[in-house]
Amino acid sequence: MNESVVKTGRHKDDSLRLPRLDAEALTDARHGNPFSVLGVHQTPNGPVLRAFVPGALGVDVLDHEDNSLRCSLTQIQIPGLFAARLPHAAPYRLRVRWPDGAVEEAEDPYAFGLLLGDVDLYLIGEGTHRNLGHCLGAQPMTVDGVEGVRFAVWAPNARRVSVVGDFNRWDGRRHGMRKRQPTGVWELFLPKLGPGTAYQYEVVDVHGEMVLKADPVALATEPPPSTASVVADTRPFEWHDDDWIARRAEMQAYDSPVSVYEIHAASWRKHGGEHGEIYDWLALAEHLVPYVLDLGFTHIELMPIMEHPFGGSWGYQALGQFAPSGRFGNTRDFAYFVDTCHQAGLGVILDWVPAHFPTDSHGLGRFDGTALYEYEHPFEGFHQDWDTYIYNLGRREVHGFMLSSALHWLRHYHVDALRVDAVASMLYRDYSRKAGEWIPNEYGGRENLEAIDFLRHLNNVVTEDLPGAQVIAEESTAWPGVTQPTVGDGLGFAYKWNMGWMHDTLTYMANDPLYRSYAHDQLTFGLIYAFSEKFVLPISHDEVVHGKGSLVCKMPGDEWQKFANLRAYLSFMWTHPGKKLLFMGCEFGQWREWSHDRELDWHLLGHGLHEGTQRVIRDLNRLYRERPELHQRDTQSDGFEWVIGDDRNNSVFAWLRHDARDESVLIVANMTPVPHHNYEVGVPRLGGWREIFNSDSEFYGGSNLGNGGPLTALDKAFHGQSASLLLTLPPLGVIVLCPESNAE
Repeated sequence: MNESVVKTGRHKDDSLRLPRLDAEALTDARHGNPFSVLGVHQTPNGPVLRAFVPGALGVDVLDHEDNSLRCSLTQIQIPGLFAARLPHAAPYRLRVRWPDGAVEEAEDPYAFGLLLGDVDLYLIGEGTHRNLGHCLGAQPMTVDGVEGVRFAVWAPNARRVSVVGDFNRWDGRRHGMRKRQPTGVWELFLPKLGPGTAYQYEVVDVHGEMVLKADPVALATEPPPSTASVVADTRPFEWHDDDWIARRAEMQAYDSPVSVYEIHAASWRKHGGEHGEIYDWLALAEHLVPYVLDLGFTHIELMPIMEHPFGGSWGYQALGQFAPSGRFGNTRDFAYFVDTCHQAGLGVILDWVPAHFPTDSHGLGRFDGTALYEYEHPFEGFHQDWDTYIYNLGRREVHGFMLSSALHWLRHYHVDALRVDAVASMLYRDYSRKAGEWIPNEYGGRENLEAIDFLRHLNNVVTEDLPGAQVIAEESTAWPGVTQPTVGDGLGFAYKWNMGWMHDTLTYMANDPLYRSYAHDQLTFGLIYAFSEKFVLPISHDEVVHGKGSLVCKMPGDEWQKFANLRAYLSFMWTHPGKKLLFMGCEFGQWREWSHDRELDWHLLGHGLHEGTQRVIRDLNRLYRERPELHQRDTQSDGFEWVIGDDRNNSVFAWLRHDARDESVLIVANMTPVPHHNYEVGVPRLGGWREIFNSDSEFYGGSNLGNGGPLTALDKAFHGQSASLLLTLPPLGVIVLCPESNAE
């Protein structure tokens, strides 16, 4: 028996007392239903008010209207339990007096009735609630004329859940929550709290262990290394992007130019130099947006900015699936950043991770003592490579949780697309597992049927509910139909990252030009499957980290040749079918491998070859946007035509890109440092032609060899074309030509 109960003895008014087990449970912070004993309760002798405030010197009851003293509560039975008989149960407030002289006044949390509606609870239980960010978590609101915050958290197997923070001295005995059956959602309204309040949940789990947990549906968080959730300011943000949203479907269509600048927000640029303070959202809006706009990109892609405890995970081990990281400012600042991008004509893509989550003790893992968000069995629920838990998307509540997270970013923050990380790890039950260390699906196969169902459902809902918004897959295998409609057994993504193209072409470029003839097919192979999916060509952060070196350092040769190779590769990429994605720093040829701990090497822009590379990107983006031949039939095989794909000896390639009117541009690439003069290339029409881009231009740091002035096609069929041109091919260079009549 609890000693405090024994020593306190019997109070003279037994009707105020609690049953012994209730009293012990309050003392031990293990009472699962404090509403049953605290607040006002009717007894045969009239209403009785009880308040449990451990450590308080005294508790007074104040009139709710004029704040006058109605009575003082008496401590009974156990330390911290105060009670009194009331003449009536009219609305009241409590004044708590502390030994240090502090006084707190507020309404009694246990005076408020049920808050979550039956419909919300039903939808949560069914996993079909599409707006959990404004249902669960911490919601500022006014209840019965009282301002405060309603807290709600799903923990069906917990024995007790309390809200703790500075407001109750982190004492889990103070504010135990009410459990709503049958869904297992706990709720509590705490008066006087508001935006900016830090809090956590103190959970007594199914095993009786007491743990502190962050809110799974927190809309804001403290900056790491602190782990508390924060009550967000949920007032509507005043958006100014109506025009962008109205045009978004057109801007992101398959026949439109999409050129993405991928950034890690914490290391793009810093105040005071390499190791200074990171830019917050306001500074990024001021500096990043005009920089990206000047370079001609159409979109910014942010590596995960959802709250994550370990910065070294780059955001890919996220715990706050509804909260922008507190590292960069508050939630309204993030909305301002997106709004600024949209007003400038830039789309915003967020990396989003529904595959796995970290094992930090304050996170989702074993949230109520059971495998609530993850699979129970480690062969399904634990990712050995990443030391993370795997979401059990077959559980309807978890399916709904992650679906609602995706919709939260797209709807609440007007984000234009989500790039889903590690899709391959979701699709296969044996992903990165040895034989005997994975569990087959119900049919004995390796496919993760519940994850597949989730991804299809996600893509269907986004298509139906958010016109113009998109979901993009980072999928590294040959899974069929990633970007095909779900009605035809596809997964329904808008685009897929073309990892095979990236690997093959970078491997080709790493070869000394002397040996590139032996690797010729690595540059052409991507066109065999280029139109089987809707592809993004990604040169992402993964290619410039973990010992892989920077993009320019992958290129062979001396300094001049490295940059010539880089310019040629970028030109090849921008004229190849598929949307474009380039990681920060690659646009000016950063020498050092990327590190998340320091900013980019901006001082390099004082050197000619780096500035020249930046100019190439600027001009390639302009060419890509302005020439419909380079984007209009991007996903159609008849928009591309090889002219020369077999000149292995010279490592020369030539191809045509066609627009919707069958206008064409010719691209010729010479991937050796040997220039070629009077090199004959077939073209589809007679008349004048003009060179409109040359990666070897002196403006970019090249040798300035090329085809200045007008060119006249020969009346000679060649390479399957009706005419031909005699061209000068610059060393390690790519040139783009078009008919004189279409050269503006």
